[in-house]
Amino acid sequence: MDRLRCKTPELVRKEIWTHALAYNLIRTVMAQAAAREGVPPRTISFEATLQVLEAFRPVIAAQVDRGTGHLAALYEQMLRAIAAHKVADRPDRFEPRMAKQGPKRYDRLTRPRREIKLQMLKRSSKI
Repeated sequence: MDRLRCKTPELVRKEIWTHALAYNLIRTVMAQAAAREGVPPRTISFEATLQVLEAFRPVIAAQVDRGTGHLAALYEQMLRAIAAHKVADRPDRFEPRMAKQGPKRYDRLTRPRREIKLQMLKRSSKI
């Protein structure tokens, strides 16, 4: 949702609410998958969840006529596939608040990310 495509204020509001609804639905599916597998929800990859949902979309569409019992089993299989994609432990993760393309609220990223991170670390150690 980096750029809104609509022109009128009413349609912009609808587009924002649609993005919020889709995001919350995806996070809900991730939470269900995490609960089934007994892992924290934040350990499941958001991008991998999107890929699994996209991969299961034609399968679910083809199986709609087979009944709710079959769809429930397919949903369980999808939740297991989502829970299988965990995010690795990422200690000391931080990013500079700069954007690669403008206009943004932060400065543009004009130097290599590694160089800026080192500069940020040097500043924080002087405090």
